[in-house]
Amino acid sequence: MKSNKFKTIALATISALAVASCDSNDNSTPDPIASIDFSGTFVQQDQMARPAINTVFIAAGAPKDAFNATIPSMMGANYKSIFKSRLLALNAGYTKNALGQDADMLTGLLSTDVLNVSKTAKTTFFDGTNVLTGRALADDVIDVELLLIFGGPAGTSNPGLTSDHVDANDKTFTASFPYLATAW
Repeated sequence: MKSNKFKTIALATISALAVASCDSNDNSTPDPIASIDFSGTFVQQDQMARPAINTVFIAAGAPKDAFNATIPSMMGANYKSIFKSRLLALNAGYTKNALGQDADMLTGLLSTDVLNVSKTAKTTFFDGTNVLTGRALADDVIDVELLLIFGGPAGTSNPGLTSDHVDANDKTFTASFPYLATAW
């Protein structure tokens, strides 16, 4: 008997709360999306077309803020020398990478933080033949970047520095849009 009284009281309380939380939907409260103010000045907070490049080659603080606010067409001219000095500090023995790029060529490419896309080649960050023709979800971007910075002309120099050893996503990508795995 006590169990039924408890159930009845619990049901009555839940019903009362549900009814009390209902309103007449008179739209008296403004739509939060409609009330967003888009006027003013907007600032680019971070540029990450090539993950880790900005993080590794540009120091935190004012230099990073300035880099992030720079339009891509001006990045190479403004930051190539910073990228080159950082590259040579990271790898003093740098001569050429697996693409045959010397320090000037690589830092010229990296200092413009944009994601290149080819309309005719395979979409990939780097597959040994195609270079920066886009970026597929499964591309191991960090390993490619480490290989180009530390791997030398044959990609075999400094083997302990050419991979982060994260060789797969934690979940399989899906076959349909948006292709990303569901959150865990």
